[in-house]
Amino acid sequence: MPQTKVVFYQERDGTVPVLEWLEGIPVKAQLKCLARLERLKQEGHELRRPEADLLRDKIYELRSSLQGVHYRILYFFHGSVAAVVSHGIVKEDRVPPVEIARAIERRKHFESNPGAHTFEET
Repeated sequence: MPQTKVVFYQERDGTVPVLEWLEGIPVKAQLKCLARLERLKQEGHELRRPEADLLRDKIYELRSSLQGVHYRILYFFHGSVAAVVSHGIVKEDRVPPVEIARAIERRKHFESNPGAHTFEET
């Protein structure tokens, strides 16, 4: 199975919200989230619970937990690419609706102009 290309959503001003968020969480949580992103690259659409789940409106979540804190990375598929658009730390097992709405809005921006909203790590 070929690897899935994973890219990050980039705002018009050049910021990459998910990467900024990752830098601000504890190192062990960063490592767990990065491991989930690697699994997304390897498994793509085949990735399932407990690692990933469909939320709604084409938005999926990568699921990581550390010491009772739930870390979520939201993404969607654009052709063969997985675009990471949002993030969050949740106290319950559910992603707040406002975060899903933000991810949906970013998905729409991305789909309308992928080149302007794509950040790829080198």
